[in-house]
Amino acid sequence: MMNYLLMMQPQNGQKADPLMSFLPLILIVVIFYFFMIRPQMKRQKEMRKFRENLAKGDKVVTTGGIYGKIVELKENAVVVQVDSNVNLTIDKSAIIKDMSDAPQQR
Repeated sequence: MMNYLLMMQPQNGQKADPLMSFLPLILIVVIFYFFMIRPQMKRQKEMRKFRENLAKGDKVVTTGGIYGKIVELKENAVVVQVDSNVNLTIDKSAIIKDMSDAPQQR
């Protein structure tokens, strides 16, 4: 029924309603917002909160796939221990997961 209303031509002597001509475009923008933009903003907010709440001793994974344990926190970076006596300084934005709940790796 909605398609019928949108495609309906004005009757003789009547002018086309500008709102009806823009309604499909408005609907596309609203759908795009709720299915694409809003979920992405929510994920970014959760990731920012996760990175702000990092603590010493947390097991993490980086975007490069490096598993390690945080041994020191700096303002924009963390020092991650990947093996005994092997520490890497990694930017906080490169940390993507908390591995505390994951099964133990070898």
